[in-house]
Amino acid sequence: MKFPYEWQIGWRYTRTGKRSSGNGFISFISFISMAGIALGVAALIVVLSVMNGFQKEVRDRMLSVLAHIEVFAVDGNLPDWQRTAAEALQNKNVIAAAPYVGEQAMLTRDDNVRGVVLRGIVPSEEAKVSDLGKQITDGTLTNLTPGSFGIVLGRELARALGVSIGDKITLVAPQGTITPAGVLPRVKQFTVVAIFTAGHYEYDSSLALIDLHDAETLFRLDGPTGVRLKIQDMEQAPLVARELAKTLSGNMWVRDWTQQNKNWFVAVQTEKRMMFIILTLIIAVAAFNLVSSLVMTVTDKYADIAILRTLGAQPGSIMKIFIVQGVTIGFAGALLGVGLGCLISVNIGTIVPFIERLLGIHFLPQDIYFISELPSDLQSSDVIRIGVISFILSALATIYPSWRASRVKPAEALRYE
Repeated sequence: MKFPYEWQIGWRYTRTGKRSSGNGFISFISFISMAGIALGVAALIVVLSVMNGFQKEVRDRMLSVLAHIEVFAVDGNLPDWQRTAAEALQNKNVIAAAPYVGEQAMLTRDDNVRGVVLRGIVPSEEAKVSDLGKQITDGTLTNLTPGSFGIVLGRELARALGVSIGDKITLVAPQGTITPAGVLPRVKQFTVVAIFTAGHYEYDSSLALIDLHDAETLFRLDGPTGVRLKIQDMEQAPLVARELAKTLSGNMWVRDWTQQNKNWFVAVQTEKRMMFIILTLIIAVAAFNLVSSLVMTVTDKYADIAILRTLGAQPGSIMKIFIVQGVTIGFAGALLGVGLGCLISVNIGTIVPFIERLLGIHFLPQDIYFISELPSDLQSSDVIRIGVISFILSALATIYPSWRASRVKPAEALRYE
């Protein structure tokens, strides 16, 4: 296949070295520009992959405790929760439903007092909508039985109260009982039957589980306060929640998991966006190194440009030659960067432990971060976006040097040759 002469000359200028051009420094600058683009692209891909990995890890830990969607009755509890669950299951995206009671209370043990989010559940049903049963480290979730008044605590909550399996703790409900002496809070003694570790401090330190029947008895409810739902694709939770809000009978409030942690997800997205902008500036600096490289190439090739002009080459053709040279360098740098970034992101689980052994340090102590490996989630959308942006920046950097080359006048360029 025969390419236009502008392409052929541009590619030859890209490959020229000291022997052909007489100026190896220009080739060195071109190589540095290419390497800078490659390193910038690779760094951006790796950083975004690690941030995606952390986000996915935290999200999965949250959803081991939270449901994808929760349905509440605006005017109180749900005596006929089976009907609401049946209506929700008619949606093709909903695969499981479980009732629950959600309230706030205080737990006391000796001088230790902690406020908790109390959740009443049916253990056999809860296993359908969350992975909490898999997070139990001591005891089992099936120890929660009606009338036994057992309680399951998060690891950090149990540590703060100084309790373990079999210990007694006192639960104080804010709903009071009216007596001649005034309003007194309801107090009930519970036995710790299991301890879970979700790996998320917020839930490990503030969540407690009891049997659904015990919760209804304690808070004097006629039924659950809501229904927890699990769907096929958790990313579709906002869409499914909107559909359920339109189809469920009764006065219902539907909330998905993204709304429960909205501030956290907004903060993560903002941080990811700012990191993308900052690291893109590194690529921009490397891309605009092409300007100096191409300007020196134009200066070195004045005689060649003048000869091409005297042979009939138009200014547009001269521009194309140097645009091809710059775009080739930028494309090669972006391609190398994408390959290097993807390679590091995919193998980061091997690379980081090697660096830790080599330097004798540990980046993620498990007792602090709950994870011992650096997570990575390489997403094709990020790779494509980064590659396209780096290529566009490289192409923009070629405009001025190419325009300058097209303005060279043959007579002036050959005056001293």
